[in-house]
Amino acid sequence: MSRASSEVPAAGAPASVPSLPGLGTTWYLRGPRYWLRRGAGALAWLVVMGFVCYVGLGLYGSFRGALPGPVRVGWDWVQGILACAGAVWGWVVQRRGHRRGMADPPVPARARAGKRDQVGRSAGLAVAGRFLVLVAAPVLPAVLAFGVGWLGAAFTVREYPSEVGARRWLAGR
Repeated sequence: MSRASSEVPAAGAPASVPSLPGLGTTWYLRGPRYWLRRGAGALAWLVVMGFVCYVGLGLYGSFRGALPGPVRVGWDWVQGILACAGAVWGWVVQRRGHRRGMADPPVPARARAGKRDQVGRSAGLAVAGRFLVLVAAPVLPAVLAFGVGWLGAAFTVREYPSEVGARRWLAGR
């Protein structure tokens, strides 16, 4: 019976290195494959966020087009200020979550279970989000900026809590 590639330990790693969601076993040595996986994940999310921002700003543009000229200029200024605040807020929220995760890093089994739970909730949230986007069109730039700030903070950390938890788990075995 063949083993899945995620079950095969990285070269030079102990035989029992656990696989982490999104990183496999590359987290143990943090070599080129690790950074390639992290970079590919960040790039994929950047493309998704770019598409979401494109669609969201298109919806905002249709709302904006219905406003009279002087109101439109004032509304754009308000949205610009709210978008800047939203990006900073998203960054802060993500960094606080990361700090909490680093204070109590999950063991590999808990990291996988958390990822499974997160993926299970995404389908329902995606359906609900379609309707909320239409209602939120007037403030969509600020909401999208929050997402951009959150995502930027998520991919600029040195290591993820799941890596710290897995290292502690390995050391304690």
